[in-house]
Amino acid sequence: MTQINCTQVKEFILTGLTNQKELKMPLFVVFLTIYLFTAVGNLGLLIVIRTDARFNTPMYFFLSNLAFVDFCYASVITPKMLGNFLYKQNIISFYECAIQLGCFLTFMVSESLLLASMAYDRYVAICNPLLYMVLMSPGICIQLVAVPYSYSLLMAIIHTTLTFRLSYCHSNVINHFYCDDMPLLRLTCSDTHSKQLWIFLCAGITFISAVLFIFVSYVYIISAILRIRSAEGRRKAFSTCGSHMLAVTIFYGTLLFMYLQPSSNHTLDTDKMASVFYTVIIPMLNPLIYSLRNKDVKNALKKVIISTDKAFLFIKLRK
Repeated sequence: MTQINCTQVKEFILTGLTNQKELKMPLFVVFLTIYLFTAVGNLGLLIVIRTDARFNTPMYFFLSNLAFVDFCYASVITPKMLGNFLYKQNIISFYECAIQLGCFLTFMVSESLLLASMAYDRYVAICNPLLYMVLMSPGICIQLVAVPYSYSLLMAIIHTTLTFRLSYCHSNVINHFYCDDMPLLRLTCSDTHSKQLWIFLCAGITFISAVLFIFVSYVYIISAILRIRSAEGRRKAFSTCGSHMLAVTIFYGTLLFMYLQPSSNHTLDTDKMASVFYTVIIPMLNPLIYSLRNKDVKNALKKVIISTDKAFLFIKLRK
């Protein structure tokens, strides 16, 4: 590891996922493909929802925001991650590292709270269908999106400020593929007890509160669905919630494993694997989960693809 004198470091070196040269190019191709798929999937979903009048409903409003967050989420991490496979030393400046951590925390917390907002939308739709358009008016929908964005930005600023006010004078090598709290705290020569306590409390309060809110919402949702006499009605009700339940399970399951365990149980390998899953894989999975299980979205995407193919064909014929 690169040893540094007891002066504040000005840059960090990201070690990446592997030091084995024979694995770097195959992994670069794999993760580049995943990122391109993530970008196309989320931006395509966002464009389809915002341009098709059929999707002018609260459910798709939240889904379009989730797609936006997933695209930003992946774009904060993956491009720098790809550099780990191409460069001998992937260097990131002190302030660039702080920006990456702040953006990562903003979008991670935003996604977790947006999933809670989406659970409330499904609760109202199934348990109070007659009041749906009143309880989910445009103003309320905007508030249910604005609050997660505002809260996540505030939390990210506080966390990032606390992290980068610490002294880093032992080493500048981050054994990770992006700037995250846990690897950074291993490098500091300051007392990290209060910072780790703050992480544990904020993560616990934020994520457990969101999980409990979603859990209670689905208790009422499932109870309401089971009271539906028609089997077809129950199937349709479950299908509207299935995608969201799957996305929630994957996202929160990974985060709870990653952050809500004692620091003594953290190992670099498990942290990296969990991080790959929720920073790279989940943003790719969400558009698949929501589009493949939704006939309206699939039909709209097919129309967009057909229209795009016709446009390219027209341009070729003119040439």
